Amino acid sequence: MIKPPLILTLALTDKDSAYFNTLRQKYFPKERNFIDAHLTLFHALPYELTVIDTVKAWCSNQEGFMIEVKEPVSIGKGVAFKLASEELMLMHKSLQVKWFDFLSLQDRHKIWPHITVQNKVTAIEERELLDELKKEFFPFAMPTTGLQLWEYLNGPWKFIGRFDFKV
Repeated sequence: MIKPPLILTLALTDKDSAYFNTLRQKYFPKERNFIDAHLTLFHALPYELTVIDTVKAWCSNQEGFMIEVKEPVSIGKGVAFKLASEELMLMHKSLQVKWFDFLSLQDRHKIWPHITVQNKVTAIEERELLDELKKEFFPFAMPTTGLQLWEYLNGPWKFIGRFDFKV
């Protein structure tokens, strides 16, 4: 039996997760909203013990870092928050090099850090939300707390585990 691919996401604090989840629950089409707001690092890792062990080991040696939430942006039929962090880019690149031989084409590209709160809507709905969010938004920084692994189930995701960064 072939196991489904794994998805690797960045773990955030409960407070920051709640902020993005509230927006996602309000603006993401309900019939397509299977998962909470997230920052995906890798979309399709093989479901292998070596991948899980690498994530555990990485987190045990990685200190938490800050990510800047820069601004809400259009993603074409949706809205996301653009994020920036040099530490995130370095971490992603290091894991990408380690796993390169089995990465999908999508996961071999440079990461564009973002959290989607709306997707697959009309251009009018997108523009309205983007304008609304831009009026009220002020950039802020948020801490990272670790990494999360998920099993992709053709829509919904199944939580596999959370691995905290060293304190």
